[in-house]
Amino acid sequence: MKKFRSKHYHISTDKIKGKSVVKFAVLSDLHGIVFGNDNEDLLRSIAEEKPDVILIAGDMVCSSNVESLTPAEEFLAKLPDRYPVLYALGNHEYRMFQEPLSSMEYTRYERTLTNAGICFLHNEHVCLRIRDNDFVFYGLEIPLEYYRKPVAPHLGIRDVDDLLGHPAREGVRVLLAHNPVYGRTYFSWGADFIFSGHNHGGVIRFSENRGLISPQFHLLPSFCCGHFQRGKKHMIVSAGLGEHTVPVRIHNPRELVFVELTSADNG
Repeated sequence: MKKFRSKHYHISTDKIKGKSVVKFAVLSDLHGIVFGNDNEDLLRSIAEEKPDVILIAGDMVCSSNVESLTPAEEFLAKLPDRYPVLYALGNHEYRMFQEPLSSMEYTRYERTLTNAGICFLHNEHVCLRIRDNDFVFYGLEIPLEYYRKPVAPHLGIRDVDDLLGHPAREGVRVLLAHNPVYGRTYFSWGADFIFSGHNHGGVIRFSENRGLISPQFHLLPSFCCGHFQRGKKHMIVSAGLGEHTVPVRIHNPRELVFVELTSADNG
């Protein structure tokens, strides 16, 4: 039976007011894998943590396997009854949508989950008030050329502006951006908190932030996994819940991420 760990991050920030505690559950790179009967292990772990919002950072399916849509759909459709759920696409969803052989099945998947209450962010944003704090959540969806192996184009601030617009001046700005290779751009764009995945922890993980190789064949990739900080801005890169193509993880457990934000005044 496949297993995962719950990975917790606690961030003290002046973006959160008073005694508020805001908790996110972050799901990434499930790739259609199932933990327990009908993903009951995942559901139980999420319920135990009582998150305020569930954030999906992409690749819940596997583009080479249309059948992976079914377990992902069945699992995700159960979440909106309890929590707000925001979903930004990864390269696998985006590829399924564009491929003629899978576009119809993917469109049905997204429609079903939208009807269940999940909010898909296709280069869009949504504003939520959580525990007396105003949040703006952005979902970045970049063309597949930015996932090219091994050399992809540069993604600059202007490119993100073209896709998402300028970040809001007010509120806590949260960016869901599947591919962490462009982490420097995300920080410079103006997000307060960034959530990514894609790298699967580098396959072989050497430390909290360092893994061997990315899916784009970058050795020792920057922003591989873990917590990164630039001034008062934070980026969390999940090692993901699943894998594909290379089904290997060494010193690199699958992980369900929880992020707890508290006021710096209470730190």
